[in-house]
Amino acid sequence: MSDDTPDVTAGDVTEREELRVIAAESALDARNYITTVTEVASGQAADTAIPLLLLATAQLLLTGSRLGAIQDVVPVERFESDPGPDPDVDPLRASLLNLLDGLDEYADVVDPVTRVELTRGSLSNDVMEIVVALDHGLKHYDDGRPIEALWWWQFSYLSTWGDRAASSLRVLQSVLAHLRLDADEDTVSSAEFDALHP
Repeated sequence: MSDDTPDVTAGDVTEREELRVIAAESALDARNYITTVTEVASGQAADTAIPLLLLATAQLLLTGSRLGAIQDVVPVERFESDPGPDPDVDPLRASLLNLLDGLDEYADVVDPVTRVELTRGSLSNDVMEIVVALDHGLKHYDDGRPIEALWWWQFSYLSTWGDRAASSLRVLQSVLAHLRLDADEDTVSSAEFDALHP
């Protein structure tokens, strides 16, 4: 499928080009998120895993917010081209689950607007759901279908990965806050003394 259909007006051409720019920026952000998750899951930066995931998720949510703010993207064709199978994320999920041992599960709200009952969430599942959705769009983008990629990222942001990213961001921020603030009083006093008396 190609998005190079005849344009009727100069305004249509400009709008199509603007969408291509947003698609290129979204593709870059998607790749950065997937790369960060892969590096974190490898265990090479275990000490900074939570801050790195927090930063990557916050940056991705900025991308998602932009996708939510623009008008609905409509692909040229009225059907989605098959981008191929989803990636096998089970090894990545297992590595991330191992890294987040004891921190993976959290209390989640089904829907803060329509269904406020609690359920259980999983950081590793959230992250993998996001990775799969972003990768799906990247396949469209890499196959030369930027508008379809943008349509997919926008649709999946509103229907799945935006919610999962927002939930995981809150959990990651909470975990980081506990790690930084729930310190032993003697340790905090010693650190304050060292800071005041170099």
